[in-house]
Amino acid sequence: MNDYCLKVINKLKANSDEPEFIQAVSEVLSSVEKVLDRHPEYEAMSILERLIEPERVVMFKVPWKDDQAKVQVNRGYRIQFNGALGPYKGGLRFSPTVNLSVLKFLAFEQTFKNALTGLPIGGAKGGADFDPKDKSPEEIQRFCVSFMTELYRHIGINTDVPAGDMGVSSKEIGYLYGQYRRIKGTFEAGVLTGKDVNYGGSFARKEATGYGLIYLCKAVAAAHNLDLKGKTAIISGSGNVALYTFEKARQLGLKVVAISDSQGYLVADDLDLDMIKDIKENRKASLKEYLKKYPLARYENGSIYDGEIKAEVVLPCAKENEIDKKRAERLLENGAILIAEGANMPNDEEAVSLYKEKGVLFLPGKAANAGGVATSALEMTQNSMRLQWSFKEVEDRLEGIMNNIHAQLLATIKYYDLPAYDYCEAANITAFEKVVKAMIAQGDY
Repeated sequence: MNDYCLKVINKLKANSDEPEFIQAVSEVLSSVEKVLDRHPEYEAMSILERLIEPERVVMFKVPWKDDQAKVQVNRGYRIQFNGALGPYKGGLRFSPTVNLSVLKFLAFEQTFKNALTGLPIGGAKGGADFDPKDKSPEEIQRFCVSFMTELYRHIGINTDVPAGDMGVSSKEIGYLYGQYRRIKGTFEAGVLTGKDVNYGGSFARKEATGYGLIYLCKAVAAAHNLDLKGKTAIISGSGNVALYTFEKARQLGLKVVAISDSQGYLVADDLDLDMIKDIKENRKASLKEYLKKYPLARYENGSIYDGEIKAEVVLPCAKENEIDKKRAERLLENGAILIAEGANMPNDEEAVSLYKEKGVLFLPGKAANAGGVATSALEMTQNSMRLQWSFKEVEDRLEGIMNNIHAQLLATIKYYDLPAYDYCEAANITAFEKVVKAMIAQGDY
């Protein structure tokens, strides 16, 4: 590793107790050695030190009343990481797993993901350690109102545009936007994305991350003379990203043989996507319900990556660090030839190193799941123009953005003489160069 990178990473480790953030920083900085070797002046400019420090961290209390009229207090956050390329852009996550390390990692990754889209958006992330799963609709609404009562002063259409993320659907976005509108007294639809299509939302937003993931897989497969039609695939997760990855994968001819939820995973030769959607989107139930109609299917408790499932395409769409080296080895033993991240950092550092060592096609989340934020930026464009594109228009633009991401990565692979399969290093270098050049051009001191 470049001496400058190593010095910055070691200093971060010595002065930070934020494991997820340190992991994300280490993964990016360890990939940009070739850039730093060509630009020794970056060290004198303290580029890396400036890059890994958020421009702003906002933390605030969120008091709200539960259904028993008892006041509860959660902690809210907004991490405005880097605005060199445009207004801060990134989701809000409501989950008990939310903390400063997780959100800094997500905001750092978001900065580079947004850069790859080619759209004028900076990187941010936010949320709260609030768990909506066991709350009534009234409790969720009261929480959202309280959350926005503080957040509103930190966001704006040219400042910071949040979206949804884990635990924040269009329903929560509606509550948040309603409170923003009441406080501000104006209809600024572009201040939040992921809205319902009835008041400024974009068609295809729910599908965008999953669809974009498959579009990038399709482009990579074509570049490597790999026919995906008839290949078997497994998908972890059963939220929007996983379900619409499944939908677009099936349209492409992939055969999805396993999918998971928070308790276990479902395995069958021919999974019924419509029933799985009904179980997860309408009934909010366990995938075990699938067995009532299809008793020959199999549901196992635990991680899908601990099962001995033969699959050539692996699409992790659940959470960070669910695949370690041992699980990665099992995936390769079971025939994996293409691994594409629908979630943020679902493979740990050792797993990613193994893929590189074995020359496996691996598509990192900052490139592979960029379709969601790309479509959020398209929603911002529609709001600015006061119009709404059709589903087909948005989908066509999304596919064009994902194809452009692939073209950028191929150009980086060629320019830096990287191995043809190393999309991970190519994604990090491409995004890093865009952000750093913008910082330097603006005299970002």
